Amino acid sequence: MLYFVSTPIGNLEDISVRAINVLRDCDVIACEDTRHSKILLDHYNINTKTIAYHKFNEQNSAEGIIKLLKEGKNVALISDAGMPVISDPGNILAKKLIENDIAFTVVPGANAGLSALILSGFDATKFAFFGFLSEKNKELKQELEEISAFNGTKIIYSSKYNLNKDLQSLYKTLGEVNVAIVSEITKMHEHVEFVTLPAEISEPKGEFVLVIEDKPKEIITPNDDTILKELKTLLKTQSKNEAFKSMQNKYNLTKSYIYNLYEKNKAKL
Repeated sequence: MLYFVSTPIGNLEDISVRAINVLRDCDVIACEDTRHSKILLDHYNINTKTIAYHKFNEQNSAEGIIKLLKEGKNVALISDAGMPVISDPGNILAKKLIENDIAFTVVPGANAGLSALILSGFDATKFAFFGFLSEKNKELKQELEEISAFNGTKIIYSSKYNLNKDLQSLYKTLGEVNVAIVSEITKMHEHVEFVTLPAEISEPKGEFVLVIEDKPKEIITPNDDTILKELKTLLKTQSKNEAFKSMQNKYNLTKSYIYNLYEKNKAKL
C-alpha cells in the first residue's frame, strides 16, 4: 500500500495518531527533503528508512517506489509540510499508481490553504485554489485570466521572494479587492493581515497564503449596436468562437443570443 500522509504545516502536534502509526509501521518513507522531515520523525521517535522524493527526481523516484510496492513493501509519501500533491510532489506518482492498478490511500491532515481560508473570514461556500503563480509571463497571463474569471473566494500561495510582485499582478488584474495575507499558520507568530489592493508588504519573510475576497462584477448589458461594434473589433484578432466567448463572459450573454445577433448583422461585420 502507498500512503499519501499529511504532515504538520507548523505546529508539530498537528498530526493524527493514524499518521504517526502509518509512518512507524511502513517499510519506507519517501520525503520531499529527508533532512527537513527528520525533525518531525525524530520528534515522534519514528525510525523508518527514508528516501528522497522531490520535484527534481519525481519521475525516476516514482518508478522506484512502484518497484518497492510490487515487492510487497508499504510506502508512505510526505512533503515538507501539509498535504502531498497539493503544490508539492506526488501528482506524478498518483497517476502512475492508477496506471499500474496499484492501491493507494490518503491519510489526511493539515492544509495551509484551507486553514488560511478559515482565518480570513471570507465566504467559504465557493472557493478555488490556484497554487503558486508562475514566474513565466505567458503562463502568468493565463493564470491571472483564470483567477479573474472565477466568481468566488480565491486562494493563492506565495513566497517572500514573489509576494509583492504577486500582489501587484493581482491588482492589475482584479483591481481594488480585499486580500487576507496569512503567514506562520499554526505557529507562535501566526498572522493575518488584511489589505485592499494595491498594497505592498515591507520585508516579507517565509511563505504566505493570499486569500482574495470575491468582488461581484457589476455587469451592464449594452445595446445591440455596442455589442456589434465590440464584436467587429474582436473579430480582427480572434476567431468567431473566441470573439463570441469573450462577449459571453464580459456581458453574461448566452451564446445563442450573440450568434443570432451576428447572423442578422454579419454583412456589416
